[in-house]
Amino acid sequence: MSRTFKKVDYAQALDLTVRLGDCLPPDHLARFVVDSIALLDLSALYAHYGSRGGEPYAPEVLLGLLFYGYATGVFSSRKIERATYEAVPFRFIAGNQHPDHDTLATDRAHVPARAEGPLRAGALAGKGGRAC
Repeated sequence: MSRTFKKVDYAQALDLTVRLGDCLPPDHLARFVVDSIALLDLSALYAHYGSRGGEPYAPEVLLGLLFYGYATGVFSSRKIERATYEAVPFRFIAGNQHPDHDTLATDRAHVPARAEGPLRAGALAGKGGRAC
């Protein structure tokens, strides 16, 4: 008796169009992080960006990656960078962009000083979000 196996046509699989939103359930933590950061007033963060240099990543993207990384036990900026290529939730939060580890590490070092108000514990609770 011959056994049949489910096989993959890798040439066809590489041509698939996949929506990141379809890969995450509606109640996934990555969606919660994105929705929660959207509630914050990030004007203090935006104010610290100068007009010179290349186009920077939006603060909500970098914060989202750091928050999700912390929530899931990924603390290394190099691991977060790699995850934007390899893990669907990180790729979703990054909007299919890939900030490098230097950018993530620099942002991590400067966010506390720049965002005194909006990132204090409980900032979401007053805006209808849930505090974790």
